[in-house]
Amino acid sequence: MDDDDGPDAHYKKALRKLQIELVKLQRQLIEDGARVLVILEGRDGAGKDGTIKRLTEHMSPRETIVHAPGKPSDREVTEWYFQRFVPNLPSGGEFVVFNRSWYNRAGVERVMGFCTKAQAKDFLRAVVPFEDMLMRDGLHLRKYYLDISKAEQKARLTARHKDPLKQWKVSPVDEAALKNWKPYSKARDAMFERTSHPRAPWRVVIANDKKIARLEFLRDLLATFDYRGKDEKLSQADRSIVFEWSKEKHKLIAA
Repeated sequence: MDDDDGPDAHYKKALRKLQIELVKLQRQLIEDGARVLVILEGRDGAGKDGTIKRLTEHMSPRETIVHAPGKPSDREVTEWYFQRFVPNLPSGGEFVVFNRSWYNRAGVERVMGFCTKAQAKDFLRAVVPFEDMLMRDGLHLRKYYLDISKAEQKARLTARHKDPLKQWKVSPVDEAALKNWKPYSKARDAMFERTSHPRAPWRVVIANDKKIARLEFLRDLLATFDYRGKDEKLSQADRSIVFEWSKEKHKLIAA
C-alpha cells in the first residue's frame, strides 16, 4: 500500500478538513462576540490532551484559551467552589477549553476523598442551576466525556511511565485510577444522571481508538454550531463513537 493511501494519511486528511471547519467556525464566533466554553472530562489516559491539541492547534491563539485546573490554593479552598473557575470563563469572542473542570468534584475529588461527601452532594445539587445561569446569560456550553476500557487505560498508563517525553503526566493518581476503576465508574454514572440536562447534555466519546475519537469529537462539536460556509457533510458524527448520554445508551460505556 502506498504511504499516501494508508490509514494515517486518511486520518491526516480528515483532520485537516475538520480543522479548516474549526477556523471557519471561530471566525464567525469572533465576529459575533460569542462566548464558548468546551468542557473535556474523562478517564485518566483517555486522551484529553491530544484531543485538545487537535482542536486548538490551528485556531486563533489570541481568542483560544485552554485552562487545566491545578490543585486549589489555600485561598481557593476557602472560597465558594465555583468561584475559582469564574475568572477563566470566556469573554466576548473567546473560545475556552477546560481540560477538566468544576466536575473534578464529581469525579476525582469524590473518589480520592479530596472533598467531603456533603461537598460532593452539594455540588451535584448546585451545578445544573449554575450552568443554566451561565447559558441564560449567553454562554455556549459543550460538555464531553472521553471514555475507555479498563484494559486500554492500563495499557496507556503503563506506556506513559515508560515514555521519557510524558513524564510530566505521571502522577500517583495513575495507579489510583486503575485501583479505583469501579468507584470512578460509579461516580461517573452519578454525574451523568444528575448533571446531563437538556440545555447542556453530556456527550460521551468512546476513545479506545484515539484517532477515530478525535475525528468524531470534532465532527460532533462542529455539528452543534451554525456558521457561514459550513460543510454539513463534515459534521456528521458516528453515533456509535460519540453520542448524547442517556439511560438507553449507557450500555455503550465501559462499566
